[in-house]
Amino acid sequence: MERTLAIIKPDAVGRGLAGRIISRIETEGFDIRAMRMVRLSKTEAEGFYYVHRERPFFASLTEFMSSGPAIVIALEAPNAIRNWRDVMGATDPAKADEGTIRKQFGSSIEKNATHGSDAPETAAFELGYFFPGIDLV
Repeated sequence: MERTLAIIKPDAVGRGLAGRIISRIETEGFDIRAMRMVRLSKTEAEGFYYVHRERPFFASLTEFMSSGPAIVIALEAPNAIRNWRDVMGATDPAKADEGTIRKQFGSSIEKNATHGSDAPETAAFELGYFFPGIDLV
């Protein structure tokens, strides 16, 4: 079993898509180990996306991620990281495969409805960032 972080981003929460995305998560066979709604401050978003601090999109990404509520979810399944990334689809919804969450609900590279960890080390950092000291059941 493997764990990963999923985020339903502010664009999807604001458009009332959270329930549909959570349903898809469960349909795809992921177990939800923890979940909570957050409203990131700009500083918290900058801390979470620190790895991208030198990238040209850092300011707009952190502004967007602090623009409204998001839902953070700890997922567990065999090969959870790869499988969740497959279900989400490509970062750019225009390039995402049909049937993926980002193709269905994303409107741009930034406003692409969901986030997922890309490696075990990233997942460990991201889960710890949003669920510190919490025993993921």
